[in-house]
Amino acid sequence: MTIRGMPRTPATPTGAKTKRRSPASAVRAAAGRPARAAANAAADASRNAAANVEGEEAARGLLEEAQAAVSASANTVRDVRARYRAAHTVQLERWQKLHKKLDRAASRNGQPSETLRRDEALAGRDVGKERGTLSRIDLAIRSLENAWLFLNREDASLVADPVEPASAAETQMRIIEAQEAERSRLAREVHDGPAQALANGIFQVEVVERLLDRDEMLARAELRLLRDILNRELRSVRAYLSQLRPPLLADLGLSGAISDAAQQVGNIVGVPIAVDLDDGLDELPETVEIVILRVVQEALQNIRKHASPTSVRVRVAHEGPTWTVEVRDDGRGFDADAGPVTGRRNFGLQFMRERADLIGARFEVRSRPDLGTVIRMTIPSGVEDS
Repeated sequence: MTIRGMPRTPATPTGAKTKRRSPASAVRAAAGRPARAAANAAADASRNAAANVEGEEAARGLLEEAQAAVSASANTVRDVRARYRAAHTVQLERWQKLHKKLDRAASRNGQPSETLRRDEALAGRDVGKERGTLSRIDLAIRSLENAWLFLNREDASLVADPVEPASAAETQMRIIEAQEAERSRLAREVHDGPAQALANGIFQVEVVERLLDRDEMLARAELRLLRDILNRELRSVRAYLSQLRPPLLADLGLSGAISDAAQQVGNIVGVPIAVDLDDGLDELPETVEIVILRVVQEALQNIRKHASPTSVRVRVAHEGPTWTVEVRDDGRGFDADAGPVTGRRNFGLQFMRERADLIGARFEVRSRPDLGTVIRMTIPSGVEDS
């Protein structure tokens, strides 16, 4: 008979022998289980530690390989620079000899040969180009040296996403570092581009000056070449300026740039955007103007992407000691109290908030589902006078 709830004991097959353990062997087996488990755990831990060490060594080896590759590249470019400099010295000496020969011929009979004048002018032009090439090689070496230093530093703040939000001091320091890095980049580009072109242009003016009384046609040809070079470099300078200051601000001023941005977005969404701007807006400091324009542009882009509004208003008002920038729409909206939103809108809000922080402005977002959104930035007194 089987008692309900009691587990059934499997039947022993006919003819099979049942092996019974003695109480002592059962106790020994039970006592050995923790020891075997501990030994297995220790073996697993040892294997994991060995794998971690092996992975760390492999990563360290790859980093050292990258450093060695950059260092070898820098050494190679240094060797090329030394050989190029030697060749440049030979060319420079050749040009100096031609220049002296030209001066001697001019002092003797006042009319050097056309071949000598042309050779001297071409040699001088080649010397100027080689100087520019040497400057670019020097810049390449400095870039490789900076790359090696970057690989060698253990601070991961430049490449890693922080686990916790950065403090105000850390944010300000990163802003300063980014500004300094951008200034250094532009300084290198200006040194390698317009500054070098101006140096070559001065040299070429000296060549033309010597040619004016000897070969007017060749002097005119050199002037045309110089004009082409200066026009090209003028375009480069304008490109650098556009990186420092938005072209819309330079061409239209802040009021015109805001109106232009509103008109463009209004044409896309099919809704006229009202623009209300107080006088004095175009007299703000350049840094404040750029922040205001960027915030308005980003707010309008968020409206274009997410809001589907029937009315939009952009207002920049001088209210007592402060300036208030406000972009309001009656579109979809969202729950601003439900925590950070995700996706492109979150990126845009963070972008605007960071720009406001740069000038010490207060940034606010008010929104409700189906009731629209208000973006407001308040610029405190004193910022507009800084």
